[in-house]
This record gives sequence, C-alpha cells and structure tokens, in this order.
Amino acid sequence: MAQTISVPGVGNFDVPIDSSFTQQVKAANQAMADHADFFKAHADQIKGAQKQWAPQLQQPNMPDLAGMFDTQTHNTASDVALSAAKSKIGSEYVWGASGPQNFDCSGLVQWAYKQAGVELPRTSFEQMHVGRPVAYQDLKPGDLVIMSGGGHVAMYAGDGKILQAPQSGETVSYAHLSPDQVDTARRVA
Repeated sequence: MAQTISVPGVGNFDVPIDSSFTQQVKAANQAMADHADFFKAHADQIKGAQKQWAPQLQQPNMPDLAGMFDTQTHNTASDVALSAAKSKIGSEYVWGASGPQNFDCSGLVQWAYKQAGVELPRTSFEQMHVGRPVAYQDLKPGDLVIMSGGGHVAMYAGDGKILQAPQSGETVSYAHLSPDQVDTARRVA
C-alpha cells in the first residue's frame, strides 16, 4: 500500500507505507500545507540539491531521482501522467496489477493517467483505441505506444525512449523505441 505525501511547490509522492501510518501522513501533509509558502519559496533550492545529489544516490534497482523535484509547471494531463509513471521506476512487474506498488504494462498507464484525472480502460487492447492516433515522428511525451499486436503498451518518454512495465521478473523502466516496434500510438490528452 502507498500513502501520498504532498510537498507544496514540488509535487505529490506515493510512499510505500501501510495504512497504519495514515495519521502520521495526514499530520505531515497538514504541516507542509501550513508552511506551503516556505516550500514554494525554497523550491529552487530543493531542485538544486536534488540535481546535485541524485547522481550520487543512484544504485541498481533504485528509482531515477533526476527530475523528481522538477518544479516546472505541468500544463497537460500527459505531462502529469508521465511524471506519475516516472515516480514508479523500479516498481515490480506483476501481471494484472494496476498499482500503487506493482504494475503490468496497461496497469501502469491506467494508474499514471488516473493521477492526472483521466480515466482509461484497463487493458492494452482497450487502450489502443483511446484518444487519437499519432504518427511515430509526431510522438510527444505521455503518448501511448502500443506494441506486440496490442498486447503491450508503454508511455513515450521523449528522446526515442519509452517508460514501461515490461514483463515478469523486470521493473518499471525506460527502454529505447524503434519505429518497427510500434503498432499504433495514441494521444490521450
């Protein structure tokens, strides 16, 4: 189970702790909300410290911390969904799982877009019909990339990469994308 910690001016983070900590999470969120002006005023310092220390904290099977405290304004649901999916890097693939700790491919996409307020169907076969089609050369971060005849879905992450929950025994991670892998791509938001 995960609890959401909200840091004003920085973002929301799902922390893998069980429900016995609900009161502590509520108290932490209230304390941060009470001091929102402080957090917003120091967001650049938080971002700078994160950029400085994140590379040194990288270890195998640890989430990529780069960009975690990016304070840019997210303008689209696709931006918010991709950021949510990035927060799950390192989460285990489990067939049929849709979060918040474990995911299969379509469960990750559905969960990420739900964080952005967009409801998507559960399976990759259903997701290949949402939104509007997008040509490979027009892909934007957050677009859905459908592969394997509709049996796999990932989110385009930019720079020729996808973010995905690949298969059993692997974790949510980035992978390179080539045009011949794509059956269809869809822009949801």
